[in-house]
Amino acid sequence: MANRYLYLARHGAAIDEGELSETGCEQAELLGKRLAEHPITAVHHGPLPRAARTAEIVARHLPGAQVRTADLYGDYVPAAPPRDELPPAHAAFLNGFTDAELTSGPPLAAAAIARHAGPADVETHELIITHNFLVAWFVRHALGAPEARWMGLNQGNCALTVILYRPEVPPSLMFFNDMSHLPQDLRWTGFPPALRM
Repeated sequence: MANRYLYLARHGAAIDEGELSETGCEQAELLGKRLAEHPITAVHHGPLPRAARTAEIVARHLPGAQVRTADLYGDYVPAAPPRDELPPAHAAFLNGFTDAELTSGPPLAAAAIARHAGPADVETHELIITHNFLVAWFVRHALGAPEARWMGLNQGNCALTVILYRPEVPPSLMFFNDMSHLPQDLRWTGFPPALRM
């Protein structure tokens, strides 16, 4: 068994949750430049335009990396614990989703963890361009936190999170929501206004 370096990034800023904005394209370009020196061999992304375009821009800086799309890396609710076990704000948040949305996400989240969250056969460096919820789900899993803890773990657009999975030791959260590659005016997009710094 060998180390797995899993790089996770939320897509760039988008226009009404659709295509990337000019800001989002610039964020993606800077993320790609930051990752250019890393031996990333695969870029996985979800099917929505904002994730696909971010992956396309970032991949230009990663020669030889295979770009793959799958629903596994899409925008979905990874877990929906019983409302009576949640703080009122989190329960109210989940009330904004349909039953179908709340039940379709957990199998995808479990499959994403099974595919990526553990040591590899050979040292592996892979990037997942996804959405806020799935990055939070991987972080929650790496820390061994309760399933509901993915809520409230927010990521900025094109912020970088890196998890190292090594044989026989717990995962290491190396970076979380790191925006050091973004200038101040491009940071904190993707956060509710109350959380922006």
